[in-house]
Amino acid sequence: MSTWAVVVAAGSGERFGERKQYLSLGGRRVVDWALDAARAHCDGVVLVVPADGVADEAGRADHVVAGGATRSDSVRRGLAVVPAEAEVVVVHDAARPVPVAGVWDRVLAAVAAGADAVVPAIPVTDTLRDLGGGTVDRGRFVAVQTPQAFRAAALRAAHRERADATDDATLVEAAGGRVVVVDGDPANVKITTPVDLALAELLCR
Repeated sequence: MSTWAVVVAAGSGERFGERKQYLSLGGRRVVDWALDAARAHCDGVVLVVPADGVADEAGRADHVVAGGATRSDSVRRGLAVVPAEAEVVVVHDAARPVPVAGVWDRVLAAVAAGADAVVPAIPVTDTLRDLGGGTVDRGRFVAVQTPQAFRAAALRAAHRERADATDDATLVEAAGGRVVVVDGDPANVKITTPVDLALAELLCR
């Protein structure tokens, strides 16, 4: 099946303090690690970056486009340039740069088996407390990661509503699609703080 990836790297870096997608990681940029993983598993790659970075990133992917005001807007802009003949689209956050080939293999296999959307997830190990009081059963929850893989038609249909969510599987599910959960990987860390960057540095060696 023709498979394309949308690598989302359009964040402003407000929480981190700078644009984390361009930070150095193992002698390369964070975003470059994510791009390499996408290229290794997909036929084509779209890179979504801040508007002022489009020219600088030209040639690093099959298409480079400017992101939108929200993550969902950014994905929609990337999806708009994915060829119509693509059957599968994988959405991956550049902030998850550690190579985890097994996760990519699992999400793609589940889409090939018929799922509309596939999310990798890992168990929640911390105790979860309700701010209103008391703890909740952490066994009912998992922590969701990217890459997330989709039947292209289902992802396009979900985004036609122009809704926003923290991940694309939520939009597909809201549109009536079937979401399958597969094993993620604890090494598939998301860089949110400098501590995460230090951990990713170790994992990428």
